[in-house]
Amino acid sequence: MTDAELAAHLAEVAGRILLDVRGSGVFEGKALGSAGDATANEFLCHAIGAARPEDGLLSEEEKDDTARCSQSRVWIVDPVDGTREYGEARSDWAVHVGLAIDGVATTGAVALPGLDGGLVLRTDQITPLPDAPARPRLVVSRSRPAKEAVEFAELIGGDLVPMGSAGAKAMAIVRGEAEIYLHSGGQYEWDSCAPVAVALAHGLHCSRIDGSPMVYNRQDPYLPDLLICRPEWAERALQSVADCA
Repeated sequence: MTDAELAAHLAEVAGRILLDVRGSGVFEGKALGSAGDATANEFLCHAIGAARPEDGLLSEEEKDDTARCSQSRVWIVDPVDGTREYGEARSDWAVHVGLAIDGVATTGAVALPGLDGGLVLRTDQITPLPDAPARPRLVVSRSRPAKEAVEFAELIGGDLVPMGSAGAKAMAIVRGEAEIYLHSGGQYEWDSCAPVAVALAHGLHCSRIDGSPMVYNRQDPYLPDLLICRPEWAERALQSVADCA
């Protein structure tokens, strides 16, 4: 099984596990989010350890072993990206399974189990980007839209589309539901590794909001901002952020 096939398989199975946990009726609200996180994390960590025992691992829900920093290949996972949305039985949450090689988000899959029938977007199965509308759409946080995104939307006459998890937002660009995801409110490597890998494979622009590359498997996994967008919007978005700084 290739790395991409493994990532997609694990993301899909974790998604099904999470739906089963939610469908059991045993948990609700925050307790449901905690139970889902723990269950999916146990599965992902065990499965990655069994399939790729020589690789490193970084998970949001696992105590970080910084020995991974000396390894070339490190799996970076978020068992439930958008725990609140998962607990609220919304569709805009995701499962992230990414692989960084020498600091680059190289391979991965993002599952969107809450959609009807579920969906897994992956680095080894590419679909062409659909035609973009004349008026761009920017995905933003449901509760705390990034100031830079709001200002850029006003500058270009774009529409804001509130959405839940980081993975759901990033995949909205891949799926042609929006054109720009500009985030500055704080994230960690597990929030973006798999989405960035998938977005890059689909030909999208991915960078920090200062234009520098996204670098993974650092000792401090805090990676606070990112820009994922269609290539035609990248230069203008980055310049807008620089002008507002």
